[in-house]
Amino acid sequence: MRPEEEIFNALAELCVSPGYVHAVAYLCFRDNMIRYSGEMKAEDMQQIFSKSRLIRTEISTLIGLMLKRDIDCTLPTPKTIDGYIKATEALLEEIHLAMSDASWAGFDPAKINDKDFNPFTNGAVLREPIFYGGESAYSFQYRDFSPGKYGRDDSWLVAKKHFSIQQARDVVYAISRLQDEKVVKTFQSMSQVAPEKWTLLPSFTFSIQEVADCARMDATVVGHVLMAFAAPENPCNEQFTALHDFNIINACPLIPMPGGGYALLHIYSLVEALYEAPFYWMGADKAYVSTAMKHRGLFTEQFAVERLTLVFGVGNVLYNIDIFGSDGNKRGEIDVLVLFGDRALVVQAKSKRLTLEARRGNDLQIQDDFKKSIQDSSDQAYLCAHLLEEGKCAFRDAAGNAVTLPGKLKRIYVLCLIADHYPALSFQARQFLKCTPTETISQPFVLDVFALDAMTEMLDSPLQLLSYIDRRTGYTEKLMASHELTILSYHLKQNLWLNDENTMVLLDDDISADLDVAMLVRREGIPGKGTPDGILTKFATTALGRMVKAIEASREPAIIDLGFTVLTLSEDTVIAASKAIDQIAQMAAIDGKNHDFTAALGQGDTGLTIHCSNDPIEVAGPNLQRHCHARKYTERASTWFGVCLRPNDQALRFGVNLDFPWQESEEMDVLTQGMGKATRLDAIASRLRSTGPKVGRNNPCPCGSGKKFKKCCLS
Repeated sequence: MRPEEEIFNALAELCVSPGYVHAVAYLCFRDNMIRYSGEMKAEDMQQIFSKSRLIRTEISTLIGLMLKRDIDCTLPTPKTIDGYIKATEALLEEIHLAMSDASWAGFDPAKINDKDFNPFTNGAVLREPIFYGGESAYSFQYRDFSPGKYGRDDSWLVAKKHFSIQQARDVVYAISRLQDEKVVKTFQSMSQVAPEKWTLLPSFTFSIQEVADCARMDATVVGHVLMAFAAPENPCNEQFTALHDFNIINACPLIPMPGGGYALLHIYSLVEALYEAPFYWMGADKAYVSTAMKHRGLFTEQFAVERLTLVFGVGNVLYNIDIFGSDGNKRGEIDVLVLFGDRALVVQAKSKRLTLEARRGNDLQIQDDFKKSIQDSSDQAYLCAHLLEEGKCAFRDAAGNAVTLPGKLKRIYVLCLIADHYPALSFQARQFLKCTPTETISQPFVLDVFALDAMTEMLDSPLQLLSYIDRRTGYTEKLMASHELTILSYHLKQNLWLNDENTMVLLDDDISADLDVAMLVRREGIPGKGTPDGILTKFATTALGRMVKAIEASREPAIIDLGFTVLTLSEDTVIAASKAIDQIAQMAAIDGKNHDFTAALGQGDTGLTIHCSNDPIEVAGPNLQRHCHARKYTERASTWFGVCLRPNDQALRFGVNLDFPWQESEEMDVLTQGMGKATRLDAIASRLRSTGPKVGRNNPCPCGSGKKFKKCCLS
């Protein structure tokens, strides 16, 4: 196998071939444009996950190498273009194999049995996931978050670059719309010319005036924006001699064309540059760099506050919380604190990025970058979480007002939030992050603002979001995916739940297709499903779904755990249990008597009693408490939930949660004598999907409702 450097040099020579830009234009169209008819579906996205598709870092490499000489726009023959494409794909595949081979060159099989041996902390090994890992942000997130990130720097931008960040954002948006229109026109024009003259390059080129007209902006301002993101007109990028070297096309993705105007071959490169490049412009101004750093940190914190407030409400999301010991000395500071019942989220925000030296595979630099970006954030969050858990310190907001905390926090979730795309983030966190979770404090959840945005967009209720974070942090060592969006999409479709038999689960990138479509529908107005079929569509209208909503509204610590438990149930179990609740509520409404439904949950270590009653709370409360205590005892369960519903509308009246170790008692033996075993909730579901003898439409329903099958579970 040839060395990577030799293959890279061969690719560099290919990229400056006459008319090569037409081959790149074809590859950018083939691998980045999504074709759909009517509504966009997840199937329409599948081409984006094809193993033969060139990823963005590969295409940026081709464009960066192309800039090393004057771009020759002469249109080659179709045969020549086809040859360019095949040679490009072959060389890129060879580079990938060479990188993979080199990463394991020093691997010693004799060390496999050493429990402290981890080959994935080696810089040479990490080069591959860093370069080939999935993108963590949607293009519209880069574009639309930029005004929030740099809005505080507008005075500098207007003075130095002659445009505001909102104007830059609007120009970028106009370019994306213009390119969509030009693709259609280019295809239509092909029917008027011979195949020898076909080229997709016009789809990616535009003039200043075209963009100004599309954006309805002054052409002078548009010109300033385009100039700020444009590569030099003359050959450049001499320093780009290896994959992980600085590639000017990432900072300046607009290519000046020989005949005037610009070419943008990959819209993602422009939106990413919009999100990242202004910070480096300001960083070069020594008089302003400290202000720019301060503003970047404020953006990350404020973003977290805004997104979490949408879910938890204004009064439950606090920020810049100072922690003081009994001696009056400051012990720590929480960037963002969320309180919900007896749960808390501790968010620490950072803005450090992965450096070029780390991308090259420098072991020490990779670990240093990780420490400054993630480990320090995690350590700060853990310190604050421990102080929260102890409950001995005073917590004050930025104005000095005391923060009232719950008497006892049952669970504290630690979130380490970063502002930028960090290649192979979850993979690096698995290798390098050091922490010691407790029964109260979770494993740290390391994520970027893009994942937090998608999570709070799709899981926009407190229990839904907390339930996901609870499971995501609980499965840290079991789950592997190239980025968080894949795991979130899987949860929306399948309800993230792993049993003890699942020691490792690897999720492929194409799982995120349903989430990708939903986010495009919600943020870009694309026709399609704004909510993937799954937990959000099949759960809300059931009795248990309504109960979860009521639990969220009550925020009663006694039954928040029940909400978490219900959200882990399978679809069949939710439907079956909801039918049973509907039936007892109907019976109670008809005969005016109290009716109960009891079932064991999970492995039998917990259970649920639903009590439908109109009795006064002073009567219904003790009755439910006694019944739950008896059931908990007979099932030898460690916890038991009780919920009282109003029969006519199933509204939640109150709940109880018995949470204490089981202990044998002669008194309870007498009280529970003759009490049968509770039905397991999953058994109720299996009863409805029994593979036994077929039930006739007019036969009694096997669920025990007393109705005919056609009038009950068949419908």
